[in-house]
Amino acid sequence: MQAEPTKSPVSLVGEEYEVEIGPVAHGGHCIARTAEGQVLFVRHALPGERVVARVTEGEEGARFLRADAVRILNPSKDRIEAPCPFAGPGRCGGCDWQHAKPGAQRRLKADVIAEQLQRLAGLTPEEAGWDGTVVPAEGDKLPAGEVPQWRTRVQYAVDASTGKAGLRRHRSHEVEPIDHCMIAAAGVSELGIEKRDWTGMESVEAIAATGSQDRQVVLTPRPGARLPLVELDRPVSVLRVDEKSGGVHRVHGRPFVRERADGRTYRVGGGGFWQVHPKAADTLVTAVMQGLLPRKGEMALDLYCGVGLFAGALADRLGEQGAVLGIESGKRAVEDARHNLADFPRVRIEQGKVESVLPRTGITEVDLIVLDPPRAGAGRKTVAHLSGLGARRIAYVACDPAALARDLGYFREGGYRVRTLRAFDLFPMTHHVECVAVLEPVAKGA
Repeated sequence: MQAEPTKSPVSLVGEEYEVEIGPVAHGGHCIARTAEGQVLFVRHALPGERVVARVTEGEEGARFLRADAVRILNPSKDRIEAPCPFAGPGRCGGCDWQHAKPGAQRRLKADVIAEQLQRLAGLTPEEAGWDGTVVPAEGDKLPAGEVPQWRTRVQYAVDASTGKAGLRRHRSHEVEPIDHCMIAAAGVSELGIEKRDWTGMESVEAIAATGSQDRQVVLTPRPGARLPLVELDRPVSVLRVDEKSGGVHRVHGRPFVRERADGRTYRVGGGGFWQVHPKAADTLVTAVMQGLLPRKGEMALDLYCGVGLFAGALADRLGEQGAVLGIESGKRAVEDARHNLADFPRVRIEQGKVESVLPRTGITEVDLIVLDPPRAGAGRKTVAHLSGLGARRIAYVACDPAALARDLGYFREGGYRVRTLRAFDLFPMTHHVECVAVLEPVAKGA
């Protein structure tokens, strides 16, 4: 007897549903349900609204569908007209909350943090030492209709057919052509990337350092393409990404930009990581140091240390008898960190993954730990190791509230509790938010 051919699932893309919008969810969307009970993750909506949602991804029987709010039937009092002409359903995917008042954006982010803490760590805001607010960066409170120009690094995608630079649509490789990004820092906008022909390039990253006048573009060519002659509206250094190795090579100008934070200058090479918001580095250093209260002569770890931002701040405060070990996986970042911190003889930077390098160091005891892991978090094994080092305080810097909450749960298993948590809106108009949690050992017998 011949088996019946299996039917492929029926796509629901393009189907429209009139729905009530429920709470915000992690990821820049809100939750709704169809009349049949199927979950919708709806972008361009706000809690409490009634909208027509058009499905953008998903099929019959799927656990959830993705959708855009294409008609707003009952708008929220927090809704505004998106200031950016390229925002909206099917358009640029760079911003999630252009349609929400700035204060409402911060409340939405706070709701997400609270939900993740409760669901993944079993913590209320009070138990996390958090006042429930997301604080804007200095200078970001602007009159209605104005948008903070905060993105000092913008990754432009290049349309293969036109050679024009734009930004990717949400969850898509399609390029939305733009003539200006409203959230780009002035130093990026003044380069005039959008006006040039980038035929043959896959992407163009524009970097405008905040600690100097350094400007840089990092070009990723399509296979076999030649680099264009880069003539922009301001002097720039040019780097290219090697299509085979993925390494970054200098074409002309400096291979690094100079950034400044906490009274020090940091070299950041090869398009390497640095906080994107111009106020972020100083904001986070201040929060971490206020949480740790370093003392002269202490021993500290700076994990996932990048080019040495927190290691430098720690070394400055721990004095000549103090010591800092930084661990970073990126080869170029390690070179930069060693250069940046060369005037501190008791700072050591090791290259490799934290989970591999830390056990090899033989360190069994430290006073302070800073960790600023990638979006996925540190994970149970690394947290267990850190919990066994007896640090009197640990500062955890997190760009993802879900990963933070998971790791806080692991720290609790290791005998640490959250003393304070602070949240900063260092990515206005997007769903991203930065948190700093300070942990301390649970008192014996508590």
